[in-house]
Amino acid sequence: MEVTKALAALQPLYGKDNVEIVTETGARVRGVVRSLKQTQALTRPSVKIERPDGEVVKIHFSAITEIIDHNR
Repeated sequence: MEVTKALAALQPLYGKDNVEIVTETGARVRGVVRSLKQTQALTRPSVKIERPDGEVVKIHFSAITEIIDHNR
């Protein structure tokens, strides 16, 4: 997914629970959006999701294929 599209889709979901992200490899991560890193020197834009078990998973925007908001 393009970085600007992923950022636009994730910004309103920041801090919300029950958000699912599907990656290029087919992995699915569901939880709370905790951090959005957009553009910092020498880093790739990424999002951090906190799963219900407390584990924090970092996903690069370029690896995201789908963002699902289960709160609707």
